[in-house]
Amino acid sequence: MKLTRRPRRNRISSEVRNLVRETAVTTDKLVYPLFLIDGENKREEIKSMPGICRFTIDEALKEISECMGLGLRTFILFPAVDDKWKDSTASYSYNPENFYLKAISQIKSRFPEATVVTDVAMDPYNSDGHDGLVRDGKILNDETLEILGKMTIAQAKAGADIVGPSDMMDGRVGYLREVLDEAGFINVGIMAYTAKYASSFYGPFRDALDSAPKAGDKKTYQMDYANKREALVEAELDVFEGADFLMVKPALAYLDIIQLLKQSFDIPIVAYNVSGEYAMVKAAAEKGWLDGDKVMQEILVSIKRAGADIIITYAAKEYAMFLKRQA
Repeated sequence: MKLTRRPRRNRISSEVRNLVRETAVTTDKLVYPLFLIDGENKREEIKSMPGICRFTIDEALKEISECMGLGLRTFILFPAVDDKWKDSTASYSYNPENFYLKAISQIKSRFPEATVVTDVAMDPYNSDGHDGLVRDGKILNDETLEILGKMTIAQAKAGADIVGPSDMMDGRVGYLREVLDEAGFINVGIMAYTAKYASSFYGPFRDALDSAPKAGDKKTYQMDYANKREALVEAELDVFEGADFLMVKPALAYLDIIQLLKQSFDIPIVAYNVSGEYAMVKAAAEKGWLDGDKVMQEILVSIKRAGADIIITYAAKEYAMFLKRQA
């Protein structure tokens, strides 16, 4: 056959394939989530997330040190709070004695070159398990913002580089930008959970934090997974209100949303490769049904290919170790 173009020529060897590869995932574009607990010398593996642990501050510092050696520089922190500290107004979230705030300070003191992203939402501290203030069975929007503001300022004072409002309350990005600026934290960024869907992929995360709602669900504030155009509405509002990053959560089942935001906005797009996406790969790999490492790599590339500038993933450390072995 007389073929002018033979695409297979560019697949002839691994060297040629690497030469023409369009998408690459590098450690400087990955964010590694860390779950924190109070106490000392504790490292508790999360059963539904093999390889992922809850750390006390001293153990978290060891984990971060190891990750820094692998080229990971950005960490997003989540607190697993004992029930005794939880109340309906999440007051422990901005208590100076909060171990989470102490962890931020110690991490930034030990690793000033690391970037610390924090979680801004009531659910880890809320006795109701919701991201907002609950009254008469309803999640109140505007009243929640004041609590989120206090939480944000406490995290900024502790040394947070970027705050991540994950609550999905209307107007929270603008409100937090205002309180941060008024308090002098003009350089603290906001990573908005812009298109955070009411997904069934969050189960292992809620196990890790014991933060599931005590009643009802989160569908009155998290987005309906059937909707696409609504993501543009949320993104336009977040950009207008001062967001520095736009996040899509989850990632793997929402690649079209990642691509939509990437094509529509000129600020960095973040994708959160969530706990359920991680756990299902681990479970299948344990059964021998697939090669977990190869699937992990394929998933991360697919998220990057869809348009994500930054990927939050529980596989970050494993992937960094893979890259080091390949070097």
